[in-house]
Order: sequence, then C-alpha cells, then structure tokens
Amino acid sequence: MIGSEPEPRITPSPNIWHWPEVYERENRAQDSTGALWGALRARCDWAGRDVVDVGCGDGFHLEVFAESARSVIGIEPHAPLVERARRRVAGLAGVDVRRAPAQRLPLADASVDLVHARTAYFFGPGCQPGLAEAERVLRPGGTLAIIDLDGSCEPYGKWMRADAPRFDPPAVERFFQLHGFDSEQVRTVWRFDDRAELAEVLGIEFSPKVARRALREVSGCALEVGYRVRIRTRPLGLLRGS
Repeated sequence: MIGSEPEPRITPSPNIWHWPEVYERENRAQDSTGALWGALRARCDWAGRDVVDVGCGDGFHLEVFAESARSVIGIEPHAPLVERARRRVAGLAGVDVRRAPAQRLPLADASVDLVHARTAYFFGPGCQPGLAEAERVLRPGGTLAIIDLDGSCEPYGKWMRADAPRFDPPAVERFFQLHGFDSEQVRTVWRFDDRAELAEVLGIEFSPKVARRALREVSGCALEVGYRVRIRTRPLGLLRGS
C-alpha cells in the first residue's frame, strides 16, 4: 500500500508531546459531565463493534471503548506516546496500539466500524488525506466521528482565537459541511481538583499571556467548554468521494 510514496508530514502536538503528565490531568478534567461520551454513543454506539482511535495519544480513551467494543486499535505517530499507551492497555483483551500517522492507517480496507478522533489531526482544511484513509478503512455503514473544540464557543474559543488570530471557526464548519459531516455543538465542563491544576493545564494549552488571562477569567476550579461532534457515515452502496 505504501510503496515508494513519501512519508506524510506529522505536525507535533504542542501539548501532550511535551507535557504528557499534565495532559493526563487535563484528560481527567475534561468532560466531567459525560456529555461528549453521551453524544458520541447516541450517534454511533460501538458496542460489539471494531473501533479505531486516531491520534490516541497515551491511550486515555481506549479503555472506555474497550468496555464494550469487540476490538479497539489506537493509532499514534509519536513513539513515546505509543509506549505509554501500550503500557496503559496492557492486559486488556482485544486492544492494540500501533504507531502510524492518520494519513496512512495500518489497517485493511473496510475493516472497522468506527473511526474516532478527538482533538487530533482533523482540524479542518488540510486534513483531506486523513479523511480519505478513514473512508477507506470503514465498512459500509461505518462512522467517522471527529470531536474537536468549538472555537466559536466562549470562553475557551475566545482564548483560542487570541493565540491564533487566523483561526476561522466558521470556515472550519463550512469545510466539514462540504465533506458531508453533520455537526452538533456539545457543551461540557472541565473540572479540576484545584486552581494549581487548572493553571498548569491552561499553561500547556495557551501562550503565557493568554494562559494568565484565562486563569483570571475563571472563578473556582471548573469551566464550561464547547465542542463540535462531527459525524459522517460511509454509504452502504457506492463510495463517496472525500
């Protein structure tokens, strides 16, 4: 499948690649209400099915899928995170972690039922190669589910735009609509043990100036954060172009 094609470009993650321990605490704080998992399960229940988590990082979400899925494969391009993920899921039946980029999944055609990606790779224009790979490995009727932060939702979106003034949330939404996705806004709550933990997480997500501003604007140890849950189902008949 790969042949002599050039290696795909991998963009380093600005947070988990450098601060995996802090990102672990961030993962634990996110979705304290369970709203994201509830929205995902309502649209594409993975019980008894084969799941792939693209950009799985250190495998935080693999255990949740493994509770009811038939099989779970985590895909991650960064070798240190692959090793952390493998240690996390060691002993879990039907769970595997493989090192690969989203643009070149080490999976057979039409071999999985759900391709899931959460705040990883699929950020809008430019992710077309990954979309095509997801479509390739999905069985007819299978689902590609992309969960990402909603850059239009305050206050988190305001801080994102402050650090990335060229970031255009409406343009991102138009991109995914053009590529056949249904998008649902889901609000959940990040809940931390204390203010120090909150400050630590904001510090790996934003520039120092914006992180300080964000900390001032959050009272207590919790904040509401908006996401987009984007769903596309592979047709049962002919392939759809990506």
